Order: sequence, then structure tokens, then C-alpha cells
Amino acid sequence: MNDAVTLIIGTKRFSSWSLRPWLAARMAGLTVNEIEIPLRQPDTKATIARHSPSGKVPCLIHDGLTVWDSLAICEYLAETFPQAALWPQDRAARAVARAVSAEMHSGFVTLRNACSMDMCAATPMREISDDLAAEIKRINAVWDECRSRFAADGPFLFGRFSVADAMYAPVVSRFTTYDLPISDSGRAYCAAIWDLPAMQQWRDASV
Repeated sequence: MNDAVTLIIGTKRFSSWSLRPWLAARMAGLTVNEIEIPLRQPDTKATIARHSPSGKVPCLIHDGLTVWDSLAICEYLAETFPQAALWPQDRAARAVARAVSAEMHSGFVTLRNACSMDMCAATPMREISDDLAAEIKRINAVWDECRSRFAADGPFLFGRFSVADAMYAPVVSRFTTYDLPISDSGRAYCAAIWDLPAMQQWRDASV
């Protein structure tokens, strides 16, 4: 099995969806060959379309197969490289990990719109709408519950790093950039994500 993957990603400073599978692949110990496409340029759409059938990033190429969509890529990595244990082994923990990952994948629209990812910015948000406050509260609840129920063996949502952490890593960045309200447990969790060498590498390459 070829343990090198190619990822078509967007500008690291802004592309939250690209960060997710990139971080999962790096945490799986894989060699990641990157094709980084600058976003917000006149030719961005056409350039991405040459690589990705959906016309969006990220997109993974491995052993002649093309996979698009962040969560689908993470699922593919977990199945193809089971030794990386990208999902929790415990059935209940794995079910909850998949649920919170899917919730992040499809939800939190207000957070996405009001607090877009910018790895280089520090712009504390002084006024938080009711809709955004509700989503922030829900994210804190997800982090607190997962940490209290499943994280006895490590600092991440389910102890060891999992796809769920890859899905929430861009949210950690947003909480830092916009100085959003966070619980004590959530603060410790965010610190654990930032302490990852791969996360630091992505941030450093965003400057």
C-alpha cells in the first residue's frame, strides 16, 4: 500500500476544509504531497476544476483514486490506513465521534459566516449575535462532553487523536482568532490541538 497521498488544498491561511484531511493524513503518519491553489483569485475556480471533479478543495488522489469532500477523505484515510486508528476503537466512542464529526461537517453555519478561518489574524469579536452564541455554546458542550466521557487516555476529544479532532481543528483556530467564549475544558483541548507539530506547521506556512 502506497503511504504517500496527494492533497489538492486551498490557501492554508483561509481553507478550513483543506486543513481537516491534511491534518488527519499527517497524524496518520502519511507522506502528503501538496498542491496548494491560491484562493480568492480570478483563476481559482478554473485551476481547482483541473484537479477536483466537484470544483472545490480539498481533493485527495491516492493509488489512482480521486476522493473529494473533507469528511469523505478522512473516512477513506481511516479505512485505507487502519493502523493509524483514526477512529476510536470503542464502539460507543466511535459512534459519538462520527456523530460530532458529521455535525461539524453539516452545521454551524453562523460560525462559518461570522468567523471565517484566518490563521494569521487576531480580531477579537466584541459583539456576538444570539445565533452565534448558541453555536458557540453547542461547540463547548461537544468538547466538554466528549472529553468527560471518552478522553481518559489522552488530551483530545476521544483521548487519542481522531477524525473528530481533525474536523474541529479549524474551529480551534476560529476560537483563537476571534477570542470566542470557551470553557476551561475547551481551553485545554484547544491548547492540545495547537501543540500538535502538524498544526504548528500548517499555521507557520499560513504566514
